[in-house]
Amino acid sequence: MTVSDQNEIMVVTGASTGLGAATARELAARGYHVLAGVRRESDGDAIRAGRVEPVLLDITRPEHVEALAGRVAADPGRRPLRALVNNAGISVNAPVEALPLDEWRRLFDVNLFGHIAVTQALLPFLHRSRGRIVNISSVGGKVAMATYGPYAGTKFALEAVSDSLRRELAPHGVQVVVVEPGAVRTEMGDRGAATATGLAEKMNPEHQQRYGGLVKAVVAHSQRFTRAGMPADEAGAIVAKAATARRPRTRYTIGRDAAFLTRLTRVLPDRLLDRVTAATLRPYLP
Repeated sequence: MTVSDQNEIMVVTGASTGLGAATARELAARGYHVLAGVRRESDGDAIRAGRVEPVLLDITRPEHVEALAGRVAADPGRRPLRALVNNAGISVNAPVEALPLDEWRRLFDVNLFGHIAVTQALLPFLHRSRGRIVNISSVGGKVAMATYGPYAGTKFALEAVSDSLRRELAPHGVQVVVVEPGAVRTEMGDRGAATATGLAEKMNPEHQQRYGGLVKAVVAHSQRFTRAGMPADEAGAIVAKAATARRPRTRYTIGRDAAFLTRLTRVLPDRLLDRVTAATLRPYLP
């Protein structure tokens, strides 16, 4: 298939692996020049391709965000910025009582404040192009199972910020779209499981007694959930659609699980939803 050159730029953060890398490749296949944010130079070597240009980007570091804006401003072809895909993120599962505040702050820095920083830096270019912002949320932005409080907290916040931003920018021609993935087969699941296990091992004896079995159950459930998830390339195609559709929806889900759970939150009362989420973990509890 011959792909025409769109002569436009797309920015994808968190593009080293997984959903971000798949999205970058899909957008490049559609003819866009993709600035793919990576944390390490070696990650850039792995994703570099004809239309994929890796850029060193830790979204929590102001100098990296400033350099990204400078790269867009100084584009040799003076190509407009068509869309920003805010995909960078980390996963942390831990009981609210047991997670140190420094870990809470680190999680919000990456999953929320970093996205806001990149958005603020690139909005001047999106105003000029009447472009689009695609925020990668999660089914965890709609429902928070036990130990998902820290991660889901960042995603609930991102959902709220996205709603407000959409309403602020609509009169100015800039669109804001949210994508809510369920299970996607990426490296993030394994990293999240390792992080949860490591944090659990550092809990004090009282917290270990209270929550140790719960954390193990959540990790086992999450790993099985991820293995049954959608391949990253298929998920990346949905994100690319959200970034390029002529008339996009305000929200897209990825996977039947995400579609089902987001609908469930709209129809079930809280106590019944509590029982449903508890039942999903019961087979994994010691």
